[in-house]
Amino acid sequence: MTVLGDVAKVLRSKNSGPFEITLDVLFDSKDDYDRVKQSGCITKRTICDLYRVKEEQIHHLVFFDQALGFKVTISRDISSGSVGDRDVYGAQQHAPLMKLAIHQSEEG
Repeated sequence: MTVLGDVAKVLRSKNSGPFEITLDVLFDSKDDYDRVKQSGCITKRTICDLYRVKEEQIHHLVFFDQALGFKVTISRDISSGSVGDRDVYGAQQHAPLMKLAIHQSEEG
């Protein structure tokens, strides 16, 4: 089984302002990027399940072919730095994506 953390060159998270977190996933090969994109594993439903958020909390899920990567932006439950916030910089939120199983697409 292949997991996203094994094929992504960069897998990171960061604040996108005080109310959002952005997840960036970049690949160093077009083959790996295409394989993940075409697998159908990266969907709003997948992000909802991994991050326990509602679909309306996903502001963007965009693939960038030229950059060999994709970006997901989700609403934070608590604004950065507020009481109860456990990750002020949003830098530890990429972990659920690391273990996401990437299945071969039905086409390939």
